[in-house]
Amino acid sequence: MKKLLLTTAILTGMIGYAQHGLDKDIQDIESKVIEWRRDFHQNPELSNREFKTAEKIAKHLESLGMEVQTGVAKTGVVGILKGNNPGKVLALRADIDGLPVTERTDVPFKSTVKSKFRNTDVGVMHACGHDTHIAILMGVAEVLSTKKDMINGTIKFIFQPAEEGAPPGEEGGAELMVKEGVLQNPDVDAIFGLHIGAGQDVNTISYRPGGIMAASQSFEINVKGKQSHGSTPWTSVDPIMASVKIIDGMQTLVSREMQLTKEGVVLSIGKIQSGVRSNIIPESAQIIGTLRTLDYDMQAQINQRMKEMVPAIAKAYRAEATINIAKGYPITYNDPELTAQMLPSLKAAAGDNAVFEIDAITGAEDFSFFQKEVPGLYFFLGGKPVDVPQSEAAPHHTPDFFIDESGMLLGVKTFVQLTFDYLGS
Repeated sequence: MKKLLLTTAILTGMIGYAQHGLDKDIQDIESKVIEWRRDFHQNPELSNREFKTAEKIAKHLESLGMEVQTGVAKTGVVGILKGNNPGKVLALRADIDGLPVTERTDVPFKSTVKSKFRNTDVGVMHACGHDTHIAILMGVAEVLSTKKDMINGTIKFIFQPAEEGAPPGEEGGAELMVKEGVLQNPDVDAIFGLHIGAGQDVNTISYRPGGIMAASQSFEINVKGKQSHGSTPWTSVDPIMASVKIIDGMQTLVSREMQLTKEGVVLSIGKIQSGVRSNIIPESAQIIGTLRTLDYDMQAQINQRMKEMVPAIAKAYRAEATINIAKGYPITYNDPELTAQMLPSLKAAAGDNAVFEIDAITGAEDFSFFQKEVPGLYFFLGGKPVDVPQSEAAPHHTPDFFIDESGMLLGVKTFVQLTFDYLGS
């Protein structure tokens, strides 16, 4: 009976959607959304430094008559839209930061912005599509701000900084937003978020109940040896040799100790640094990597084994080693009940044949911090031109990253559909 009533409520929301002419409002916002996206793309800013981006967002929300909060988690912006009728509180989230990537695409709004990242001169680019997320949510805000008489409850528009990670020594992102109370006053009942997908066909939506993206942890290993001339390695304690064996040993934690039929685990080394000359065996080495897991018990197990294995392997080669594993991001976990409830809404927005379930992804998202506090649904919006093979689509975080803007309108439509159906408007 509960499921029947729920379905009836969702269908009622969909009928109201059509009757009130929202399709036309959404169609009319498309040119603005594309214009906003191009402006943000041309003027990207790095994590915790999104000052001009935040200013533009706040100005737009204020023009819509919303209550606007700025400086949330340093550079975040929150807009609060109160409907004319009582009801639940729903949050919609977009991330706003760019990446230290020099753009190589040949588009008229190409980024030429330069900045510093970890004391290095870098190009800055929206190489993960956060510019599209901002523009889509700004479009949703404009559409819904004119329909307060149709809204039961309150909508919080959360524009979140530093999804890509705060600079060293700083806090930021969703975790800091939660700590500062973004899900309170008024208390949020559920939260929705989307991510554009450069490898997914435009005008499609993908989702997964439960864990859709992995927990992510970075780790740093410091190996101490004894320096010597390269001609007499027997007088050294070689930290490079110890590092190689540590890296090799850690891979066996995945291949020999994890039950991979249960969930995925990925352990990758991103950097090893040691030495200055070909004829000097150095005194120390540093290894930096990342661990991705989709099960917290497996994460705890491999964390413990890394802490045991690293110093033990180093000792076998007469070296010393310490390991520091960061807390990282939790699993991006779609509440199964909420996902089932809103699946008809995703299909209503995109069409039955354009919505599909996917396997879990070993990428990570700090949207997961919101989902640890309240039920959440996170889904992917296609951004790949249909005539480009998936194998040829430039991945996220690369200089050639490209998004087909014709799919952004579906993002607006989907958020609006989810909002009205969830709030029962």
